[in-house]
Amino acid sequence: MDNLNGIVAFVRTAEALSFVAAGRKLGISASAVGKTIAKLEQSLGVRLFNRSTRRVTLTEEGRHFHERCHRILEELRDAEAMLSKAAQTPRGRLRVSLPVIGYRFLLPVLPAFSARYPDVELDLDFNDRLVDVVEGGFDAVIRSGTLTDSSLMSRRLGPFRFVLCASHQYAARAGLPRTLAELAEHGCVRYRFPTTGKLQPWLLSDDGSEPPNLRAAMTCNNMEALRGAVIAGFGIGFMPDFLARDAITSGALVTVLDNHPISPGQFSILWPSSRQLSPKLRVFVDFMCETLFAEP
Repeated sequence: MDNLNGIVAFVRTAEALSFVAAGRKLGISASAVGKTIAKLEQSLGVRLFNRSTRRVTLTEEGRHFHERCHRILEELRDAEAMLSKAAQTPRGRLRVSLPVIGYRFLLPVLPAFSARYPDVELDLDFNDRLVDVVEGGFDAVIRSGTLTDSSLMSRRLGPFRFVLCASHQYAARAGLPRTLAELAEHGCVRYRFPTTGKLQPWLLSDDGSEPPNLRAAMTCNNMEALRGAVIAGFGIGFMPDFLARDAITSGALVTVLDNHPISPGQFSILWPSSRQLSPKLRVFVDFMCETLFAEP
């Protein structure tokens, strides 16, 4: 904590790449900023900036240090905001974006959320395309898979399973595979990501890879359409368990290769790191993490 003032001065300088501009933000002189950062560098035993008469640039070590320090300061601001607003009642409109199939896992828990926080108005955007959280004006987004945007804060929701499914109609016509190798002999209904245009991988092998020679009977960029195509008998589909559950229960779908391990899926909830965690967003994030995909 002895270096906290130095870290603040460092982050402000890294953002502006100027001692003068950092000094204006901090209300101190450029000289004082330079001395504070020099003391921090001496304490760390590493140079954070390259300095010249014309410009200031981050060193490689400075760049990595800035990424970590920026997040730490944001966490401190959020902690201060949380304490100062803890007594406030969560209220107002909350804009959340999530995949189209998100309604299947989200809508069942929303009545309980609304009963607990009646003054929060939910504005939900169901969209399979990768929206820009800040530009789109969203308070939070729910996404699956690997997270790549370091400018967003995130918390993991509970994991879910994928299942391989087929209809009785398809099974009667083509049979069902008993091994991964036999999948190559069947028609597969594949999901294509709308944002990247890539096919969703079927991570079925013991090493977490996709079986070779999968043959696509149909591809679509909507999971609900994929589910419908599988029920209609177009082929074998790979989908989240919460999407297939009611069709399996009703007998419209049967599972395939039940005893084979399938890599689990993961959803996360993300929000802008530059935005203080308001009471309405804080309770939504906490509620979703406690409720979605929770073990029974």
